[in-house]
Amino acid sequence: MAKGRFTIFPGRIGGIEAVEAASGHVFARHTHEQFGIGLIHQGAQKSLSGRGMVEAGAGDMITVNPGEVHDGMPIGDAGRSWRMLYFEPSAIADAMEDISQGRTRSAEFTAPAFHDERTSKHFQALFSAITAPDGDRTGMQGEEHVLTLLADVMRVREGKTHGGHVPSAMRRAQSLIDDDPTVAITLSDLAQATGLSRFQVVRGFSKTFGLTPHAYLVQRRIDLARRLIARGVPLAEAAVEGGFADQSHMTRIFVRKYGISPGAYADAFH
Repeated sequence: MAKGRFTIFPGRIGGIEAVEAASGHVFARHTHEQFGIGLIHQGAQKSLSGRGMVEAGAGDMITVNPGEVHDGMPIGDAGRSWRMLYFEPSAIADAMEDISQGRTRSAEFTAPAFHDERTSKHFQALFSAITAPDGDRTGMQGEEHVLTLLADVMRVREGKTHGGHVPSAMRRAQSLIDDDPTVAITLSDLAQATGLSRFQVVRGFSKTFGLTPHAYLVQRRIDLARRLIARGVPLAEAAVEGGFADQSHMTRIFVRKYGISPGAYADAFH
């Protein structure tokens, strides 16, 4: 397991997972299937985001969108400590429909790092509601905290949007991987599906999604393995079903991307 401390508080308000961590771990480029909102408590870090490199220090908020490629490394030798809340897209959609009074169910976090004391207070309130032993995790108070925090984060805007036009060829390549990431797909397969050369696929895919086709395939496999582990599937079985050569291969990827071992992640749920 990577050096540091990670504590996971799963599923105590529907669709939200809480993580508390202190670590000097350098996270490899990866994505999440969920939206993420966090708060740096001590130290500082720099990270790649959908808007380039950003830095965040103590008291700063951080955000990430589903599928947004990012990494993370501490600034200085002391590491950093932080808290994160990960929201399933369905939970965000329900909240946004309520906040917008029915106008939209879509959301995008456009500020990967920012400082706002009001948002910080609302984040702490929701985190406490989820993690406190005797907290109101599922009632009215929890719902209030979710809506208030998301309304705060959505009002913090930067001019540049994350999304953009995805070329149809790259969408076809992405779909071929997404349809079954456990299948052994080659660059030739992707080239045939898109009508491009293998080099054009690598260059276009990296430019569009921020990961090479192979890195994206590995990410989709680790996403699948993570979901299986959370459901209680044994680690060796999760590795095979996730498309990895063996458990040790899955473990190496898991730690590099998330800073925690699959076994420690499983322990948080069971």
